[in-house]
Amino acid sequence: MKIKKDTLEWLLSSDPCIRWQVLRDLLDEDPAIYRKERNKIPEEGWGKRLLSHQDAAGTWGAGLYSPKWISTTYTLLALRRLGLPPENQEAQKGCKQLIEGGFYEPDGGINFSVSSKYSETCITGMILSILAYYSYPDERIHRLADHLLVQQMADGGWNCRSYKGATHSSFHTTISALEGLLAYQDTYPDQVRDITEVRTKAHEFLLQHKLYQSHRTGEIVKDQMTRFPFPPRWYYDFLRALDYFQTAEADRDTRFEDAIQLLLSKQKKNQRWLAYRGPDGKVFFDLEQAGKPSKLNTLRALRVLKWWAAVKKT
Repeated sequence: MKIKKDTLEWLLSSDPCIRWQVLRDLLDEDPAIYRKERNKIPEEGWGKRLLSHQDAAGTWGAGLYSPKWISTTYTLLALRRLGLPPENQEAQKGCKQLIEGGFYEPDGGINFSVSSKYSETCITGMILSILAYYSYPDERIHRLADHLLVQQMADGGWNCRSYKGATHSSFHTTISALEGLLAYQDTYPDQVRDITEVRTKAHEFLLQHKLYQSHRTGEIVKDQMTRFPFPPRWYYDFLRALDYFQTAEADRDTRFEDAIQLLLSKQKKNQRWLAYRGPDGKVFFDLEQAGKPSKLNTLRALRVLKWWAAVKKT
C-alpha cells in the first residue's frame, strides 16, 4: 500500500512517540535515526507527561492495578505501546513495584487481589508483557511465562474465568497472554521452549474467529471489537489483534482478509483513521480527541497494511 506524502508529513509533525515508529515501521529508516527520536520520549510530549505522574514510591495513581486507567499497570502498558526506551529508570522502578506487589507464589502468576486464591490470567499476561519489554531483571518473570503455558485452554486461547468453569477462551485474555508471551520470547530467546507452539495454537483460535466473528455464525461477536481506542487497556479489538500479528511477522492466511477489509472500510479521506472513545475511567490526559483524525490509529493501520501487502506477495 502506497502511503501518501502528506500522510507521512502529518504523522511526522507529532509526538516523538509517533515519529519514531513512523521512521521505523513505515519508512524503514536506519536504527540510529529512529532511536534518536525514540530517546526523546522521556524528555518531551506524552512520554514526559505520563512519567511526571509517578510518585516517590514508584507507582502511578498510588496503585498497582487500580484506579483504572491511571494505575502503575496501565501507565506502563501505555508507555510500552508508545515505545518508552526499556532502560528508563522510572519504568524500572514501576516494574519492581508490580512484581513485588503482585507475584503469587502458589501458582506463579499475578494476583493483586487479597481475596482470590487464583492468579488472574489476563493480568498475568499484561504484567509479563511489561516486565519482558522493560527487561526487568527478576527470575520470577519465567514463572509468569510458565503460568500462562499451563493456563492455555483446549481451544487454544485463555480465559481468566477458567477456574470458574469457563470452557471457551476469551478474546480479551487471549490477546493479553499472546502479547506477554511474544514480548517474553523476544527478550529471552534462550527460554523459548514450547512457547512458539503455544502461540501458534492461540493464533489458530483467533483465526478461526477471523479475529472478531463467531466461529459458528460468522456474526460480529461484539461491536466493541470493531472499534479501536488507544491505548486499548485490557480490551480486545480487531486492530489490536492485527497489530499483534504484524509484530509477530505472521505468515499469510486468508482468514485475515475480513479484518483487513474492515480496517480499510474505516479509512477516511486523506488516508486517515479516526480516534475512538476509550472505556470509562480516570485518565491523566487524553492522547487524542475521539472522533477526530488519529495519528496513533493511522500509524497502526498503515503498518498493518504494509505487513499485509508484504505477506500477500509471498
